[in-house]
Amino acid sequence: MNIFDNYLLIITKIILKNKESLNLNNLKNLENVNIEVPPKHFNFDLSTNISLVLSKINKINPNDLAKSIKDLLLKNISHFEKIEVAKPGFLNIKLSKEGIVTNINSILKDRDTYGSKKLNKKYNLEFVSANPTGPLHVGHCRGAIFGDVLSNLLIFNGNKVTKEYYINDYGNQIDNFVESVYLRIREIKFNEKFPFKKNLYPGDYIKEIALNILENHKKIKFDNFKDCFEELKKLSLEGSMSLIKKDLKHLGISHDNFFSETELVKKDLVNKTIKILQSKNYVKEGYLDPPKGEPSKNWKKVKRLIFKSTEFGDDLDRALQKNDGSWTYFANDVAYHSYKINRKFDNLINILGADHTGYIKRISAAVSALSDKKVKFNCKVCQLVKLYKNGKPFKMSKRAGDFITVEDLLGEVNKDAIRFMMLNRSNDAELDFDFEKVKEKTKENPVYYVQYAYARINSIIRTLKKKLSDKILIDNRSFNPNEYEKKILRKIFEWPKIIESASYKFEPHKIPFYLYELSTLFHSYWSKGNEDKNYRFLDNDKVKRLETLAFIYLTAIVIKNGMNILGVSLPEKM
Repeated sequence: MNIFDNYLLIITKIILKNKESLNLNNLKNLENVNIEVPPKHFNFDLSTNISLVLSKINKINPNDLAKSIKDLLLKNISHFEKIEVAKPGFLNIKLSKEGIVTNINSILKDRDTYGSKKLNKKYNLEFVSANPTGPLHVGHCRGAIFGDVLSNLLIFNGNKVTKEYYINDYGNQIDNFVESVYLRIREIKFNEKFPFKKNLYPGDYIKEIALNILENHKKIKFDNFKDCFEELKKLSLEGSMSLIKKDLKHLGISHDNFFSETELVKKDLVNKTIKILQSKNYVKEGYLDPPKGEPSKNWKKVKRLIFKSTEFGDDLDRALQKNDGSWTYFANDVAYHSYKINRKFDNLINILGADHTGYIKRISAAVSALSDKKVKFNCKVCQLVKLYKNGKPFKMSKRAGDFITVEDLLGEVNKDAIRFMMLNRSNDAELDFDFEKVKEKTKENPVYYVQYAYARINSIIRTLKKKLSDKILIDNRSFNPNEYEKKILRKIFEWPKIIESASYKFEPHKIPFYLYELSTLFHSYWSKGNEDKNYRFLDNDKVKRLETLAFIYLTAIVIKNGMNILGVSLPEKM
């Protein structure tokens, strides 16, 4: 249920029916008409740009057209009580009592889907995709939660979403990881000292993986690294991915699909993808210039296959082969995205860490080339998270060797606080995570404040011996909201716009912002009741006005839908 879409459809039909009397000869840009939430100082419920859009193409004065449309809408739509023309030609609309009550009852009827649309697009969301060489660290945490909540948001809006994890289990880093496990096994089994040298992984979790392999695979001989490499690689990666999946589970995250880079290589997908690009004349054989800052005398000039990524907006053409002729990491990544494209998704979204910003243009170019610009591709970069305690940078234990793990983070604060606060700023801005703040039971702690609003609502419902699942309806005769209820109602009506904007722009941080604002309005109403008995929700354990009960239910509906999208729990008592 979406009041903005509903009224836009009604207004559009009226304009089409009366286009001659309005002197509208051209309606080609009618799709640019929208209905929005007007600025608060206007004290109206809706605002539309229809006269601005249509006046320009029809060469009519926007204010004159706005006045004509105003009269037409008031005559034909009983839900509109008052319309005001605001320069340069906006129409600000106030809903009638009938209009407000009708919309309230529609929300109360379609609770679980309020604010959503049935868009039915097919999305592939790749997120986390951390190297499978150990447990997740705090740097992965923000992108993991961002990807999961964005998936929930798109699903709520009627889309089909595949949550995918790309396992980078191929290359030198994996060889170094497996060697580290091997050396820990030698340390445990033969009392050999672990060599702390460059490129090895020294963390305690390597010991855990090694111990698990020794305990459960006693027949494997560890006399020679090369002889046991393949089997040890398989078991080491299983151990590492088990740690990663465990961390994700504790954060409330699960993926639908895990795709292995090794499998990609085994299936020869890189060769097949490069041939596709060659057939489209997007690959050339040539030489690369030395990287910026590197003296040309140190640069080895080697002929190789190069992707013409500059034809698709990249700054440079990109190498598909290394000096030894083997495929680059980028070539493997191109093949992986070709695999995604072949699975017929409408949209591909990659959630990247702060250190991958420079990678966006080249992979975007590859997707454009492979799909003939038909597949929509977006990359969202999650900036760094800075941890604070008592106003100072906070250092926790470093079980992993040289970084702070998600497990460490979960030892300090709960999943709900982490999920909510990791979205408390836009993904493209650095985030300060204050441990003391997220533990406070005050307005300064957003997640607590929203949960507390829902708990307060449940306390009212328990007192009334009702359930939030109970069906209620209000009618025009009894409807007379006070100023607090009017503010809450306008906020409730705004919810579909928040969902729409957050979905289309891939900005899930708008959800916690909105929920905090709604909860603030609810708490203010509650506090007013403590000051003035005329504003109390209950009188002798009974609700005085049916409108009040409706507003309580409406607030609960939106908070529940929003927190479900965020994957944050809603305790009924606090």
